[in-house]
Amino acid sequence: MHIKSVILEGFKSYAQRTEVNGFDPLFNAITGLNGSGKSNILDSICFLLGISNLSQVRASNLQDLVYKNGQAGITKALVSITFDNSDKKQSPLGFEVHDEITVTRQVVIGGRNKYLINGVNANNTRVYDLFCSVGLNVNNPHFLIMQGRITKVMNMKPPEILSMIEEAAGTRMYEYKKQNAQRTIEKKEAKLREIKTILEEEITPTIQKLKEERSSYLEYQKLLREIEHLSRLYIAYQFLLAEDTKERSAEALKEMQDKIKKLQEEVSENDKKIKALSHEIEELEKRKDKEVGGILRSLEDALTEAQRVNTKSQSAFDFKKKNLASEENKRKELEKNMVEDSKTLAAKEKEVKKITDGLSALQEASNKDAEALAVAQQHFNAVSAGLSSNEDGAEATLAGQMMACKNEISKTQTEAKQAQMKLKHAQQELKTKQTEIKKMDSGYRKDQEALEAVKKLKEKLETEMKRLNYEENKEESLLERRRQLSRDISRLKETEEALLARFPNLRFAYRDPEKNWNRNCVKGLVASLISVKDSSATTALELVAGDRLYNVVVDTEVTGKKLLEKGELKRRYTIIPVRVICIMTYVFPQVGPNNVHVALSLVEYKPELQKAMEFVFGMTFVCDNMDNAKKVAFDKRIMTRTVTLGGDVFDPHGTLSGGARSQAASILMKFQELKDVQDELRTKENELRALEEELANLKNTAEKYRHLKQQWEMKAEEVDLLQTKLQQSSYHKQQEELDALKKIIEESEETLKNTKEIQKKAEEKYEVLENKMKNAEAERERELKDAQKKLDCAKTKADASSKKMKEKQQLKLSPWSWRSSGEHASYEQQLEAVKEAIISYEGQIAVMASEVAKNEELVNKAQEEVSKQKEVITAQDNIIKAKYAEIAQHKEQNNESQLKIKELDHNISKHKREAEDAAAKACFEELTVNGRTTV
Repeated sequence: MHIKSVILEGFKSYAQRTEVNGFDPLFNAITGLNGSGKSNILDSICFLLGISNLSQVRASNLQDLVYKNGQAGITKALVSITFDNSDKKQSPLGFEVHDEITVTRQVVIGGRNKYLINGVNANNTRVYDLFCSVGLNVNNPHFLIMQGRITKVMNMKPPEILSMIEEAAGTRMYEYKKQNAQRTIEKKEAKLREIKTILEEEITPTIQKLKEERSSYLEYQKLLREIEHLSRLYIAYQFLLAEDTKERSAEALKEMQDKIKKLQEEVSENDKKIKALSHEIEELEKRKDKEVGGILRSLEDALTEAQRVNTKSQSAFDFKKKNLASEENKRKELEKNMVEDSKTLAAKEKEVKKITDGLSALQEASNKDAEALAVAQQHFNAVSAGLSSNEDGAEATLAGQMMACKNEISKTQTEAKQAQMKLKHAQQELKTKQTEIKKMDSGYRKDQEALEAVKKLKEKLETEMKRLNYEENKEESLLERRRQLSRDISRLKETEEALLARFPNLRFAYRDPEKNWNRNCVKGLVASLISVKDSSATTALELVAGDRLYNVVVDTEVTGKKLLEKGELKRRYTIIPVRVICIMTYVFPQVGPNNVHVALSLVEYKPELQKAMEFVFGMTFVCDNMDNAKKVAFDKRIMTRTVTLGGDVFDPHGTLSGGARSQAASILMKFQELKDVQDELRTKENELRALEEELANLKNTAEKYRHLKQQWEMKAEEVDLLQTKLQQSSYHKQQEELDALKKIIEESEETLKNTKEIQKKAEEKYEVLENKMKNAEAERERELKDAQKKLDCAKTKADASSKKMKEKQQLKLSPWSWRSSGEHASYEQQLEAVKEAIISYEGQIAVMASEVAKNEELVNKAQEEVSKQKEVITAQDNIIKAKYAEIAQHKEQNNESQLKIKELDHNISKHKREAEDAAAKACFEELTVNGRTTV
């Protein structure tokens, strides 16, 4: 089978119908200029053969194959190839009778792709099988060997060559069909397994359930028959009871009528007693007003006069007391001023003393300067007389000074010999002691090493204790905090339980419907998810939401379904899935910005709950008063239910609700209170949990610290014992003696060193004096000049000191003394005058105190008489009250009797009805038992 002709119409560059003929059965080549459409002929053959990779035909989609993408008025592309089928050996299956086979493929823009075989519609699979049966699989990667792929074909591996041969031989098609058949078998087997599962899991249990229901129905029929039998027995029993009730009602009726007559007689008797008591009370009140009232008024007038006199004398007495107090204050002020003046005088005296001390210091300095002048004068006179001064300032001749130097040299030599002997003795003693101490060194050293080891262990324990960073009282404070938190949690739980017991609708609990259930999917009751911005709007919001406050909000309808089926809810709930709830829109009214609010704007909630809250609150307005609510509710553009802050409801359908507010507690406020309690409870529980963890972590640390501290105390005690042992040992005493000898040796060596230096200085001084003796004349002139210079300096200093002394003595301090003395005398005179005034006031107060006491005695006497008279009146009042109480008692008895009469009347009516009902029932039961009742 080979190509005879190719027809192209609207395919790529071939806009008009074009037919290509003259194909050779074995080899064909297409030649032409660039852009003449050579490649499009090959592309059309591949397109017809059903190529799936359109990049091989240089197109991204089938629309690209249409001439200019359909923009030139051509909307379809058609390719038709006529094959020569004269060789029946190579003919496709089923087409042996046809000498020519014409295959057509057409693609329409915006339409469908279709195949034709010999002018008859065919599907893609049939065309694919046709070409595969003769070895034409255009989707085989080796079907088209393009330029540059010859080498790649030559280098193919055996499996790839086999694949290419199978494609050429046409057996590959059957492999594909085999695979498709296997996939179909697997699908059918899966379907059979599914049907079997449905039979086992659904149909068989349903049949079993129907069998059980059938047996239950039969049992139900049996029970119905038993109920009918028992009903007949019950009716008979009711008939007997009705007959008995009818008989007993007549007797009870007669008894109650007798009781009513008796009670009516008691009421009439009580009325007579009340009238008699009222008359007695009137007589007693008249007698009280006539006899007692006048005496009481005269006594009260006398008491008022006595109180007036007493008040007048008391006021004068208080005035004198105030004058006395002011004089006392004046005296205290004068004494205070005198004390302050005394302090000022003492300060001035201190200042004088300071100046005097300064003057004495100047006097001492002046005396020293005078002495220095005398010494300088003496030195000048000695030098003038031929004497010389030594280092101590003493005047002596050069020969005398040389003799003193020789004596000092001799003295230092003697001290050096003594120190040398002492040093030698101490060194010998030290060697002896060192020899002795070496013998007892081993035991002491062991004890010393043991002490050092114990000290190191003690320091190590201290380091470990510091590293633990443990505070000794921290555990006790944490335990106290835990006890406090436990008490707070218990109190909060009791409060929570009390609120939930009082308002059981606030409780919402469920069991997890499945394992690993995410409790965040269930948000909770609507009322627990909101908080009211303004507490004045709680009444309105409760009316807006109504029972929806107790609806449960979940994330999806799947969660809601699982919660209802397997959540074991204690009562019925309405579920609001957030993601699927539908919301209605509204028109906002124009009655002022602060006069009307959308109910949703008055509550706060999480953004994720927006849809649920719009469902609960969204379609209702809240107004501040009834006028605005009426305007909003009946506005033709709005026509929406409206609620006022006071709880009045306006419905656009014409109904109004209002009246007195409910006195019950606000549900939203109680929800808020419950939320606050639960939040605080969660906070406390988290804090307790953290505290428990801290205590658990601290427990090991505390045990370690206590263990280390115990060891440290033992080591500290061991250190003290070892130190005491070492101090009391003979080695320690010998060591102390050694230290004393070493100290003596050091002192002796220091003495030797000092004596050598003194001897050296004395020898040097002796040499200087010898030189002076040799040059005595020149040395005398030099000393004379130095002495004159020192004398002049001393004279200048002594003159300056004398001048300062004279300036200090010119200060005059006497005016302070006479001034202070005068003021002090004036204060004493004023103080005497004040004391005399105080004595005068005290005398007057004593006289007035007796008058006040007398007046108070008269007032007390008058008060006692008034009190006695009032007691008499009180006794009469008590008698009258007793009469009134007796009247009240009789009235109460009358009321009780009246109530009993009414109760008996009610019981009589009740018994009459019961008797009539019993008679009717007895008649009805009798008819029922006899089977003559008609319904």
